[in-house]
Amino acid sequence: MSKPEKKSDSKKKSDRKKKLAELTSKKKKKDKKGPWYRDGLRFECTQCGACCGGEPGYVWVDPEEIEAMAKELDIDVIDFEAKYIRQVGNAKSLKEYENGDCVLLDQTSRKCTVYEGRPIQCRTWPFWDSNLEKKKDWKETCEVCPGAGVGTLYSFEHIEITRREKAV
Repeated sequence: MSKPEKKSDSKKKSDRKKKLAELTSKKKKKDKKGPWYRDGLRFECTQCGACCGGEPGYVWVDPEEIEAMAKELDIDVIDFEAKYIRQVGNAKSLKEYENGDCVLLDQTSRKCTVYEGRPIQCRTWPFWDSNLEKKKDWKETCEVCPGAGVGTLYSFEHIEITRREKAV
């Protein structure tokens, strides 16, 4: 009786190996196709301000971005930093209002006051890693951003270049 059990155990191991090989093969085939957004994604900024507020967070900025934003507001960099920038460890981020809105978001019009000089983190929205990891993440983005999922079709290549500009 012990021999049939061993055959049964052996058959189970063989079946597991086959199943694992099938799964590995399917994963390799899927990986060759590319990420779920390989056919591109649609986006057209409506300048509604939805991506500029809500939950508290950070908009990381570097000296060149700070200079560009100060220029948009036609103020000195030192004055700009004093009014709009906060130090977070060794990095700098835009300040926020208590409700989580970016300090550069006009509270009446809901428009960015430095749109043409906005930071890379803002320019690369919605093509952030956090929005592209899974298809459900993109669907959630489309629910909060009226420009996501509509408008211009951006190619996979464009999305990848944009996504790599600044990891968010």
